[in-house]
Amino acid sequence: MSDAHFGRLFGGMLAAMALLTIVLIIIANVVGSTLDDEITSRKNDAKTKELIARIAPIGKIAFGNPAEAAQTQATPAAPAEAISGEATYNAACAACHAQGVAGAPKFADGGAWNERVAKGKDALYGNAIKGYQGKAGYMPPKGGNASLSDDQVKAAVDYMVENIN
Repeated sequence: MSDAHFGRLFGGMLAAMALLTIVLIIIANVVGSTLDDEITSRKNDAKTKELIARIAPIGKIAFGNPAEAAQTQATPAAPAEAISGEATYNAACAACHAQGVAGAPKFADGGAWNERVAKGKDALYGNAIKGYQGKAGYMPPKGGNASLSDDQVKAAVDYMVENIN
């Protein structure tokens, strides 16, 4: 009798666990769809849009065709009124040139800058304003900040060149 009793008890437990699993799946689907509806309704909320704009990336690194990369640039990070070379460098250029991202010559690194400077300031200005892609790396137009004026970019280039060791 004890084996038959164990069989009934074990079968009952399996059935109860299967029923509990089905109930939990149904509850999860109901709660999940309710949350999806709430998230969808909040996407159009003004606060949510403001939050998304505030946490959006300030730039992107794109490899390939420079014309396509210019079209994919994110919202500019530097204010348009910043005219000093140092301010422009800190706002837009330092993100790559401080660490040498994507082949960018590091700030004040004479070895990395000497060959570029030898080509003349017009070449440096042109690459910084229009963008550059070569074997050494990639430079997006205006450092990925389309709101910068040509004069701001030139001032930043001058600032970087003046600080070469």
